[in-house]
Amino acid sequence: MVSIAQKVRTGVGDIQPYVPGITDDELKHRFGLHQVIKLNANENALGTSPRALAAIRAEVETLYLYPDGGSTLLREAIAKFHGIDAGQVLAGNGSDNIIKMLSETFLQPGDNIVVPFPSFSQYNFGAHVMGAHVIEAPLRSDFSYDVEALARAVNDQTKLVYLCSPNNPTGTILKHSEAEWLLQHLPEHVMVLMDLAYNDYSTNPHRVLETPALLADPRVVTLHTFSKLYGLAGLRVGYALASEEVWNYVHRVREPFNVNRLAQRAAAAALDDEEHRRNSQQHAAVSQAYWAEQMHRVGLMAVPTEANFVLVRTGDGRKTVQDLMQQGMMVRAGFAGLDEYVRITFGTQAENEACVRALADLQLGN
Repeated sequence: MVSIAQKVRTGVGDIQPYVPGITDDELKHRFGLHQVIKLNANENALGTSPRALAAIRAEVETLYLYPDGGSTLLREAIAKFHGIDAGQVLAGNGSDNIIKMLSETFLQPGDNIVVPFPSFSQYNFGAHVMGAHVIEAPLRSDFSYDVEALARAVNDQTKLVYLCSPNNPTGTILKHSEAEWLLQHLPEHVMVLMDLAYNDYSTNPHRVLETPALLADPRVVTLHTFSKLYGLAGLRVGYALASEEVWNYVHRVREPFNVNRLAQRAAAAALDDEEHRRNSQQHAAVSQAYWAEQMHRVGLMAVPTEANFVLVRTGDGRKTVQDLMQQGMMVRAGFAGLDEYVRITFGTQAENEACVRALADLQLGN
């Protein structure tokens, strides 16, 4: 009898499925806990935008209707927010969906992508689905970008270069001058995908920004998500900006109705929620300073971060995760090349303080 493995398309068996962090329900069940502190998924500690929640309540009675297949209302809201034309906007079921669509549009077997290392695993996933190769360009020892290394990694088969700023999981930024240098030194056949999921948490004046000149480059695509700053992770909605010509081809592989009704309405409303956006940014800024100070105090090295999370060196990341889980605390480990580190999402002030105490206790016990 022919096995299922023999029927599967070549290469699919080699793809490693994305493994999300343990859920709060799983942790409660495993250790018999009644309450947990969830700091493992870079979610917004302030919750969902109140305007988005109001939009969801207003829309919930219409769920028997299909969503707008073109996400017109949302795309127009995004275009207004960025001061661009709606034709330059693509909406997706989270930025993961957009990464996969870009991979399906531009990659084929024999091509390759260049990614910083370590960085977000979904870039690799999209390439592997299409039978393309992944070339990793390591970050510097301080986890800053090495754009010269990225440029050297590119060859004639390279189709896409990914840049994540602030980078997940390191929290380090790509400077605007570095992005400009890279674009000047890359061949015309290479598309540059800038993942700016956490960029609104950074106040660094040197960070890469979506200037008119940057968006005018037909090779550039910028990715955004409503999961982080706007607190809409459960609805899965993201978007990307690029030239209309890029989207004319991506739309050919886009599934119909790829963004649901609630997500479209909630995301459009969240863009107008200036108070929630400002509060979320302020919370991240306060937390960035707090974690830097406290990790120095307890003798742990924390990578200076521009995001809503911090990468902390504990010596054995997986052991730290297990030890903290027993105390009802969830942080993230398991990133390739970062076995000595854990990534900790900023929680409320009380949650941050509890996690610092737990880390200090573990440090004293080592």
